[in-house]
Amino acid sequence: MNQEDYATEDAYGAGPAAEDDSEATRRDAGEAESSRASRGWWDRNADEYQSEHGAFLGDDRFVWGPEGLDEAEAALLGPAASLRGKDVLEIGAGAAQCSRWLAAQGARPVALDLSHRQLQHALRIGGSDVPAARLVEADAGRLPFRDASFDLACSAYGAVPFVADPVNVMREVRRVLRPGGRWVFSVTHPIRWSFPDEPGPEGLSVSASYFDRTPYVEQDEDGSAVYVEHHRTLGDRVRDVVAGGFRLVDLVEPEWPAWNSQEWGGWSPLRGNLIPGTAIFVCERD
Repeated sequence: MNQEDYATEDAYGAGPAAEDDSEATRRDAGEAESSRASRGWWDRNADEYQSEHGAFLGDDRFVWGPEGLDEAEAALLGPAASLRGKDVLEIGAGAAQCSRWLAAQGARPVALDLSHRQLQHALRIGGSDVPAARLVEADAGRLPFRDASFDLACSAYGAVPFVADPVNVMREVRRVLRPGGRWVFSVTHPIRWSFPDEPGPEGLSVSASYFDRTPYVEQDEDGSAVYVEHHRTLGDRVRDVVAGGFRLVDLVEPEWPAWNSQEWGGWSPLRGNLIPGTAIFVCERD
């Protein structure tokens, strides 16, 4: 079997996720197995990911997804001028490109990631000409911060799609946010799980049930997961947000812009002009 046998989208820009010696399947995967698989996958693939997609992501650009929606334009965290002096937590930061942009706006970002190798790339990219973000290696389900430490939290395709218990992540984010704090995160649009992970015409026909929540798992010859991604329907994501103690302010589904001609994994102009590829949830802590 290969990844094309399953209707799923891999990590933003990572794809295809399948490794040469892994088998793709659909099966249950718990919190510990999912976390372990994500750490190992990103440590092994960080170099290739940054090499292939670093130019699009930029060194200090905040991009919400493959469509190229830029926070400088979208202002989902608030107007850029309002970010000055704010404590901001980026979850699943990768090489901290988004945090570096936040720092340039005068914010005080903390870039958190599960992968040690991704954070090494953050150190490599960071320069003295741009204010540095504080880097923290930790699991999104166990944030190592005091209550009410941040004004804002964000995640561009980081952590949320890969955890078995997204409500726990929501609650952790709420815990570390101050009252009135905003939490904005993007994920693969749930409808994409009904379609093959292909950028061309073959990716436009429904091939699986949208309601099948069974995780997509790649496993080694011993049956241990090396990559895990969890599907939640759109309604599930909304309920997760509410169960985590947030109020959903907006749900943004970026349209594919005319300037973006690239194919990136299962994302492409062809598909992007017909079906949504990204869902961005804008939430607030009461």
